[in-house]
Amino acid sequence: MDTGHICAELVRIRSENPPGDTADAIEYIRTMLLELGIRSIVTENSGGKCNLVTTGTSRRLLLCGHVDVVPAMDDGWTHPPFSGLVQDGYVWGRGATDMKGGCASLLSACAAVIEKEIPLPATLAFVCDEETGGEQGIRHLLAKKLILPGDCLIAEPTPTRHPCIGQKGLCRLLVKFSGTPGHGSLYPTVGVSAVMEAVNLLSYVKSLHAHEYPVDPAIHEIITQSSGVFAREFNISGGSEILQRLMFNPGIIAGGEKANIVAQHCDLDLEMRVPWGCRIPDLLADIRAHTPHGTVMSETVHDPSLTDPSCRLVTIVNREVAKVYGGTVFPIVQWAASDARHLRLSGFNVIEYGPGELLTLHGVNERILIASMENASSIYQGILSEYARNECDG
Repeated sequence: MDTGHICAELVRIRSENPPGDTADAIEYIRTMLLELGIRSIVTENSGGKCNLVTTGTSRRLLLCGHVDVVPAMDDGWTHPPFSGLVQDGYVWGRGATDMKGGCASLLSACAAVIEKEIPLPATLAFVCDEETGGEQGIRHLLAKKLILPGDCLIAEPTPTRHPCIGQKGLCRLLVKFSGTPGHGSLYPTVGVSAVMEAVNLLSYVKSLHAHEYPVDPAIHEIITQSSGVFAREFNISGGSEILQRLMFNPGIIAGGEKANIVAQHCDLDLEMRVPWGCRIPDLLADIRAHTPHGTVMSETVHDPSLTDPSCRLVTIVNREVAKVYGGTVFPIVQWAASDARHLRLSGFNVIEYGPGELLTLHGVNERILIASMENASSIYQGILSEYARNECDG
């Protein structure tokens, strides 16, 4: 099965999120699996937000991917973002790296295992809504108990020799500030500015960025190794700072009524990536203490998560990666979030490993090397073969 062709076909099927309509992409995968003799069920939420889970397959391993992609405009692209063009050894287009290339590699690997007449030792799940939190995607499947705890591999793009076994935590807040209006010429002597109250909170959060949080020595070692990989992959300094410290982004701030009026209203959408060692309840309590004129209207929080690096899943994946790529292979943790956090919270051992050009992820001219997808497929075949042997032995 041609991995590059599958990826190109998936890229051409638009599934931007928002709006999140994945019906056509899921139907493409459903049809392909049916041709391989694998049946599945499709769940559909409003707006065509569709998920697929295979049926009649082993539940000892879950292979997972998302088919939604972040939006793209044509501006700046060498090739149209949904062309799925195959050129110079790459598939070009939005979602090629994140993560239709990984989905293509999973499908190719399953086809190869079935052609060898090896019973497929895994359930497959392809989901919508990863890019906007997973409520209609992986969290929907978990709530409906369509997938059950076990080992899970998500084909998210990772560095070639470094599967990912953990993510920092996440804290997103919408804070509404109220001020006392007055004539702008009298501020700050007269009035309370809602805008400045938001600025004061951001100044406090900025001070938290300098704080170092103590962690268990074993986790500290993984973070240190991960920082080096991160710095090399993205050619940036401060990799350890990104993983060990609170990172924050005031994504949206809107307030005020007029230039000569002390602002009465201001809204702040704040996102923070939370490191290991930082307790989110304490963080929220500190933030509320520093918002005397603000109210937290909504909050989304997820603790940092980690899969045991010594578990069987991690051992098998590391070994299969080393067979294909050689060199030193070790797991890392990362700064961003994915569906892995929801699965770990539900009792899964989760590892992420997949092909992709990380520097193009969510960017203009996103693309993926076909050779990397083929290598990923070989690695997945090795993992599936190992689980098939274990299943027979079990």
